[in-house]
Amino acid sequence: MISEKMQGYVKNSSAIRAMFEEGKRLASIYGAENVYDFSLGNPNVPAPEAVKEAALHVLNEEDSLMVHGYMSNSGYEDVRKAVADSLNNRFGTHYDESNLVMTVGAAGGMNVIFKTLLNPGDEVIAFAPYFGEYRAYVTNYDGVLKVVSPNTETFQPNLEAFEELLTEKTKAVIVNTPNNPTGVVYSAETLRNLAEILEKKQKEYGTSIYLISDEPYRELVYGGVEVPWIPDFYWNTIVGYSFSKSLSLPGERIGYLVLPTEMDDSEAIKNAANVATRILGYVNAPSFFQRVVARCLEEKADIAYYDRNRETLYEGLRKAGLSCIKPEGAFYLFVKSPVEDEKEFCEEAKKQNLLLVPGSSFACPGYVRLAYCVSYEMIVRSLPHFEELMKKYR
Repeated sequence: MISEKMQGYVKNSSAIRAMFEEGKRLASIYGAENVYDFSLGNPNVPAPEAVKEAALHVLNEEDSLMVHGYMSNSGYEDVRKAVADSLNNRFGTHYDESNLVMTVGAAGGMNVIFKTLLNPGDEVIAFAPYFGEYRAYVTNYDGVLKVVSPNTETFQPNLEAFEELLTEKTKAVIVNTPNNPTGVVYSAETLRNLAEILEKKQKEYGTSIYLISDEPYRELVYGGVEVPWIPDFYWNTIVGYSFSKSLSLPGERIGYLVLPTEMDDSEAIKNAANVATRILGYVNAPSFFQRVVARCLEEKADIAYYDRNRETLYEGLRKAGLSCIKPEGAFYLFVKSPVEDEKEFCEEAKKQNLLLVPGSSFACPGYVRLAYCVSYEMIVRSLPHFEELMKKYR
């Protein structure tokens, strides 16, 4: 018998992955070119050429025993220093290698920090719509996830509802901007107001509340939109980052945590995170790609490619009669379902070989998510099928 906790995880397994698997099944029947899979946020833009050059340099020029060997749990000192220097140059911060923990992607980083922070029964708050795996990451360590109801007009965080959810048991708050699934970038005003609420509640309760900023889409923004650096607003901020999207390296599982010296109990948290990455079984982030990304910190994927997809799909869906907020970042559209039960709509879409993810997977029913990190040609081929789908709802 598997554990009771795992029984729950299996029962509520990711709808995103389930739809991805359905896409493979349909492709075997109808041909991959006739299936329009918008389910998975798997980058379709090749990694920058600089990544290949860096990989070859590391393999050809660096000591093989060092490249493929163990290092400090937190990662190579020179890699962490390179990341710290890059952040300092970009955001005017003063980090050094002690403020960085290299992680097995953003997901690994979030598990490390929740292992570090949470006691059983501690509460973590997330803003709907949110990446559904957050619930599993929190319950992995017997925490309790509380969800702020969405503001479906702007999809900025609903701060009035947020303040009502804060209690003496609140240990952490998760923000994700640019946001998955909406593509919304949280404004400086929103973040400033959020920080003021947290500061007030910390004083009221005499506790520390950590703001965990999950930032795998930081570099994927359009039209000159700026993504605020959240530690500027609130000293108890921990940043989790992944190179999966910015460098199109999702399978390499490489990212980092930023643990600022300014946060409460900084040294204890840094020491505990260093141990957590070992006892969770990661031991350290992948050694080879630590060294590769350290040479590619100023590189990023082709944003113009995603921007063309964004514009084409957004305009095509509007023409078909669907509505959504135009995303400022990431590579998702969060579309209003034409019927209340968006799962029903997803089933109808499958009849057109259109694979969409129901919004209830993100704690926001009545919407569907489309990932447009796909080929431009697939988007163009899919649009007549959206037109056909929407005839049922006119």
